[in-house]
Amino acid sequence: MTTSATALTIFAITLVGVALDRLPWIRIDRPASAFVGAVAMVLFGVLTPREAVAAIDWDTIVLLLGMMIIIAGLQQEGYAEALAELFLGRARSARQLLVVVVVFTGVASAFLVNDAVVLVLTPLLIAHCRAKGLNPVPFLLAEAMASNIGGTATITGNPQNMLIGLRSGISYGGFLLRLLPVAVFSSVVLLTATSWLYRKELASSLTGSPVGQRKEARNWSRVRPSGIILVLVVLGFLVGRWTGIQIPLTALAGAGLLLAISGNSPRQIFGRVDWVLLLFFASLFVVVGGAVKGGLVDWAIRSAPITPSLSGIGFIHGTSLGLSQLISNVPYTVLMVPLIEPQGSQLLWLALASSATLAGNLTLIGAVANLIVAERAGQQGVRVNFWEFFRLGVPVTLLGMAHGGVV
Repeated sequence: MTTSATALTIFAITLVGVALDRLPWIRIDRPASAFVGAVAMVLFGVLTPREAVAAIDWDTIVLLLGMMIIIAGLQQEGYAEALAELFLGRARSARQLLVVVVVFTGVASAFLVNDAVVLVLTPLLIAHCRAKGLNPVPFLLAEAMASNIGGTATITGNPQNMLIGLRSGISYGGFLLRLLPVAVFSSVVLLTATSWLYRKELASSLTGSPVGQRKEARNWSRVRPSGIILVLVVLGFLVGRWTGIQIPLTALAGAGLLLAISGNSPRQIFGRVDWVLLLFFASLFVVVGGAVKGGLVDWAIRSAPITPSLSGIGFIHGTSLGLSQLISNVPYTVLMVPLIEPQGSQLLWLALASSATLAGNLTLIGAVANLIVAERAGQQGVRVNFWEFFRLGVPVTLLGMAHGGVV
C-alpha cells in the first residue's frame, strides 16, 4: 500500500470513529479515535515522529492551556457561580429570565471557552427554575444555543475560533468587530424563536424564593484575583496588535500570574484543566498532517470551490452545516484550515469561524456544549429531547448563518 493510500485509510477510519461518537446511543470516545489515528500515522510510516510533532499547532495548544488554567481559577474561586446567581436573581418574570440567560451565557462564552460556561451554569439554572416553578427545558435550550452564539464573537470563545484566529492572523479586536454583529443578530433570533415556541411556558409568573443568596455573598469576597487577571488578559488580547505580544503568550502569562498570586492550590487548578481536549486537538493536528502529506488536501483544494466569493462562502456554510453534525465543529475546523489557508482571505476565515460555530445549533449533537447541557441536565432528572432541540435549532441556525454570510 502506498503512503497516500495508507494516509487516506487512517484518515477515513479516524473520521468514522469521531463521527460515531456524535450518536447518543454509541459510546466511542472521540479523543481515543483521534489519538489512535495519530499513532497509526507514525506507526505505518506516513509521518516520522519529528514530522508528527511539527504538525501540531502549538500556538493553539498553548492558548487553550492558558485559558483553561484561567477558567479553572475562576471556578476554584466561585466566580462563575456568584455571577450566574446574581444575574439569575435579577429576573422578575419568565421572559426576563430568558433574556438574562441568553445575554449572560453569550457574554460569558465570548471571553471564556463556551463549554466551561455551560458546565457551570446548567445545574444552577435548573435549580433556579425549579425554585421558581418553571419548566427548565426552554431555558436550557436557550443556554446551549447562546453559548455557541456568544462563542462566535471572539477568538477565545471556543477552540475552533482559537485555531482560526491564530492561523488567519486576524487581530483579537478585528475578529470581534466583524463577528460581534453576527452574534448579536443570532441572539435576537434565538430570543424571538424561543419566546414564540414557548410562549405559554414563558407567560408563567415566577414563584418561590431566590436561590443561592448566602453562597453568592460568600463567593463575592473571593473572586478578585482571577477576575482581575481575566480582565487584564482580555485587555492584553485587544492591545496585542500594538504591543507585539502574541495572544497565546498573553494567555500563558495570565495563567502563570494566576498560579503565582491566587493562593489556590496549583494541583487543584491543574486538575480542572481539560487535558483530554488538549490531547484530542494535538491528535487531530497529527492526523490532518498525515492527510496533507498523503496528498489529500492538494486533491481537495483542486476539487473544492473555496474562493473568496459568494460560491466559496456558500460552500463553507454548506459543509459546516453538514459535517458539524457528523464530526462536530472542532474536528471539522481542523480539516478545513489547510484548505482555506492558501487563499489568504480574511473573508473565508471569518465565514469558517461563524458557520462552524453557528452550525452547532442545528442539532443536539452539533456541538460539545449542547451535549454538556443535555448530560448535566440528565444528571438532574431533566431530559433535553433531540427533536425539541432541532425544532428550535432550525430557525436559529439558518437565520444566523444567513446573516453571517453577508457580514
